[in-house]
Amino acid sequence: MALTDTKIRNIKPRDKPYKLADEKGLFLLIKPNGGKYWRFKYRFLDKEKLLAIGVYPDVSLADAREKRDQARKLLVNRTDPGLAKQAVKRATKLAAENSFEAIAREWHAKYSTTQWSPRHAERILRRFECNIFPWIGNRPITELTASEILVVLRRMESRGVIQY
Repeated sequence: MALTDTKIRNIKPRDKPYKLADEKGLFLLIKPNGGKYWRFKYRFLDKEKLLAIGVYPDVSLADAREKRDQARKLLVNRTDPGLAKQAVKRATKLAAENSFEAIAREWHAKYSTTQWSPRHAERILRRFECNIFPWIGNRPITELTASEILVVLRRMESRGVIQY
């Protein structure tokens, strides 16, 4: 029998963790501390695997079912949902490490200790923090386009930060 939101809200924890099955491999793991965790049980290459979907109520019943269905579609295409989730996580982490701000700070650290005076290095970093990082700092460097950088430069120019 499929779970309902009312039933999930009224579940009480027990001394040991236990599971409540929904359907098609989706279940809710209830921990003794009261935590409710969505899990999807599946088989890939003759091995049983678990995919963590999220924590209730952050991930609703409808969201958990949608994520389960997405994982089942990956299985139909002979792709392990767990490995696909890890690949997305790695790509997100790599994009954050290669953001414009991270690369600019690395560049600043390289030159601030060897070629610039402390006052000049501080001035450059402050200009980045005030004029550039708020708009394109969190963007992956590989996704930035010339037009986006031009917009930031024109914004600085209109405020008198850049003078010719």
